[in-house]
Amino acid sequence: MVATIRYEDIVKVPKALLHDHLDGGLRPATIVELAAEVGHELPTTDPEALGRWFVDAADSGSLERYLETFAHTVAVMQTGPALRRVARECALDLAADGVVYAEVRFAPEQHLERDLSLDEVVEAVLAGFAEGTAQAVEAGLTIRVGTLLTAMRHAARSQEIAELAVRHRDAGVVGFDIAGAEAGFPPTRHLDAFEYLQRENFHFTIHAGEAFGLPSIWQAIQWCGADRLGHGVRIVDDIAADGALGRLAAYVRDKRIPLELCPSSNVQTGAVASIADHPIGLLRDLRFRATVNTDNRLMSGTSMSREMSLLVETFGYGWRELQWFTINAMKSAFIPFDERLRIIDEVIKPAYAKLLP
Repeated sequence: MVATIRYEDIVKVPKALLHDHLDGGLRPATIVELAAEVGHELPTTDPEALGRWFVDAADSGSLERYLETFAHTVAVMQTGPALRRVARECALDLAADGVVYAEVRFAPEQHLERDLSLDEVVEAVLAGFAEGTAQAVEAGLTIRVGTLLTAMRHAARSQEIAELAVRHRDAGVVGFDIAGAEAGFPPTRHLDAFEYLQRENFHFTIHAGEAFGLPSIWQAIQWCGADRLGHGVRIVDDIAADGALGRLAAYVRDKRIPLELCPSSNVQTGAVASIADHPIGLLRDLRFRATVNTDNRLMSGTSMSREMSLLVETFGYGWRELQWFTINAMKSAFIPFDERLRIIDEVIKPAYAKLLP
């Protein structure tokens, strides 16, 4: 059965993506053009070679070194037109890969070097997503993009960014996030922001359990109240060899807290040794709310179709498992329940029904 699943067929099926960074998914050719406009020096100006450089540089086994590659993408995303273009192309690229729903995140505070205000940054990105979505529809593709605003966990602007997210909640911003190096920067440093978001009935996810272990996950959930876990891969540290769950792992599973798993990225940052060693297989078998995500398409040289293809090759998954991951993601999206249900019932299930035995 598995042998019949071709990559080109995976591209065609509807997919839902919850964890994708805008500044980690630029087209290499776009980076070259935008860098020339602002005078930013790149490792190479050949788009193909630049794409390879990003993957090689990110393939370090260290989250901190992985994050250094973003200096080049963020540098070319400092003007309204540039942000708008990057967001437009992001929506188009995801739609071309069969993604019907995506939540794309970015940190507004990192795009202020050329005198844009935080609101102007958000407005430019939202405009770009709207343009890309409309162009995808014209091309016969369907995608909905929700935006997550990210605060950097090593900085001190999380309250400001949380308020920014709530201010734009009716214009396309569906959630909040904190990101950056985990070690030394626990999520509890931003407790005021999370408490504010809860009072505003607003959704948020937290990068936790990627480079740091169970304490990061515990704080994100029990202190900060995260709706989802960004990565959360280290929850496996609370699962015994015989599959018995520790109290934290049991709580995460019982509460159906979604895990935004990013297999290729987790290998690159050293969170796991290989795709075969990735606990996504175990977490699926134990029926955690596991989802498949890209994290940074440029740095990992990946797409949703590639991530799914890797799982098919490594774990022998078929269409039924791919549908399971897709519905998990759609159930966990930060849009209203009736809209999630519509996409599941009218888009995802009918497409997979044609493929399932």
